[in-house]
Amino acid sequence: MKFKTIAVSSVVLSILFLSACQSESKKQKKISDPSEMPENNLSFKDVNGIRFYEVKRRFKNGLSFNEVGFQQEPTWTIEFKAPDTMLAYSPEIARMQGFYLQHDHEKVYNFAREFFRAKVISKDSLILQRLQVNGKQIMGDDDERSDVYCTYYTKDYIENKLHTTIKELQRPSKADTLFIKRLSERTYRNPKNPDTAFAARQPVVFEPKSKFITAKKISTVDELNHRPRSYDYLYPEYEIEILRSYKEFAYNFSVVVDANGKMHLNRLGSIVLPEYLEARKKLVQGIIDVYLQNLLKITPGKTLGIPHSSEITLTVTGKRSK
Repeated sequence: MKFKTIAVSSVVLSILFLSACQSESKKQKKISDPSEMPENNLSFKDVNGIRFYEVKRRFKNGLSFNEVGFQQEPTWTIEFKAPDTMLAYSPEIARMQGFYLQHDHEKVYNFAREFFRAKVISKDSLILQRLQVNGKQIMGDDDERSDVYCTYYTKDYIENKLHTTIKELQRPSKADTLFIKRLSERTYRNPKNPDTAFAARQPVVFEPKSKFITAKKISTVDELNHRPRSYDYLYPEYEIEILRSYKEFAYNFSVVVDANGKMHLNRLGSIVLPEYLEARKKLVQGIIDVYLQNLLKITPGKTLGIPHSSEITLTVTGKRSK
């Protein structure tokens, strides 16, 4: 009887010991990842002079991509300089550039023409929620533009505690890859459907197979009109010129390029009277099938190395030989 009591006591003590270890392990895990820290009462002045590197920029669901193919990319390096300046790295001038830091209300700040809500401020990390502001109204989390969370770590934390590199942390996650695979597989089931096609992070590439055709991608970036670099892969545009065509022509239209490099006409860029619409579509599809598919090597758009259907815009001109 006494032996049974001792045995039971040993089991109870073992369970308590294991529970304590697991509890302590959980505590250590939480402390080791600043992104899991709760909101605190620190302000930017508490991290004056500390440089932070953006390692994650993700939607609230933890993904870097959305269903249209837009990718949130962590690129910023920032540093607070008392009393009201935020330094941010500028690739154009290859150095840190100063911006006025405006404290709006509560934990909402503005710098470099962007509004942020400080979720976490610590000596090792920052978590900032990017906010969409229309007029003077902050759009809620249901607006995708306010559903973006940026995580920053110090170089010391990255190298000496996480034992990794900035570039490694900035890579898309396994969840991102699974998400893109799922979107891509959806395009395989209906390759020419523009509703399932999505923007390719590495857009379609055209390589001429004949001296009688040229193709070039044109930039859609327009920083003056707030069209950022992402427009180059979200809305890719190309100019194609065909020499020795059957007649002179110029057409603007969009196509869906599937994972095998086949082009499917989607929309005509010019207004066509209803009674001529079908005839125009057949004419343009004929140009695609006879000239573009035969004279161009077409590499389909890819995201994370996975080919899939994507929509592109073409301006195609034909010139007869003299």
